[in-house]
Amino acid sequence: MTTAYEFSAKDINGKQQKLSKFEGKPLLIVNTASKCGFTPQYKGLQALYDKYHEQGLEVLGFPCNQFGDQEPGDEAEIANFCDMSYGVNFPMFAKVDVNGEKTHPLFEHLKKAAPGLLGSEAVKWNFTKFLVYPDGKVKRFAPTDEPASLSKDIEKALA
Repeated sequence: MTTAYEFSAKDINGKQQKLSKFEGKPLLIVNTASKCGFTPQYKGLQALYDKYHEQGLEVLGFPCNQFGDQEPGDEAEIANFCDMSYGVNFPMFAKVDVNGEKTHPLFEHLKKAAPGLLGSEAVKWNFTKFLVYPDGKVKRFAPTDEPASLSKDIEKALA
């Protein structure tokens, strides 16, 4: 069975990162955007990272400009915004597509592993969240799900 840990992606600084370095840890993978109504969720994602990182949780942010042109900046602008506006210190990656023919392979995997409502695989909007359990199982959360509401699922993944 393929798991999220088998993929790699460029980090926000353009360096290729293998997700295998997080193997055995729960991952909260989120497609993010700086100019979205859900952008304040960065604060909640950082709070989850602060609360659970020492226990093993990794939060991984993947900026995406596919929804309403809400992530127009380059990686340097995104990194600066995340740091200055929300104090983000969890790993951020380079911009990716989460839908369409240029979908990043990681998101192809996540969408197949955890389809959305009525079996739809498409990511509907920014701040869709995928919780990857250490055994590779994936659970999807909607953009409207506040990060704090994921605590029980994260605690199960850490157990």
